[in-house]
Amino acid sequence: MAERRVRVGQVWRKVGSEETFLVTRLYTEALATIAVLRSTDDEQGPPIRVHVERVASGQNLPGYAMAQGGE
Repeated sequence: MAERRVRVGQVWRKVGSEETFLVTRLYTEALATIAVLRSTDDEQGPPIRVHVERVASGQNLPGYAMAQGGE
């Protein structure tokens, strides 16, 4: 099985909600990777920054689940 990675253009769903967010940017700050998310419903809303977790299967966004099918 391929390692899962967070990439620009992916859509993630907030756990416990039907809100979906698009990954618009990834950047490294010190030793952490940060994903910048924008709501797919509210384009004018503020961006959300989430620390990317490193897990055994690759990468994950805590509190979010991938909304699209596997890569």
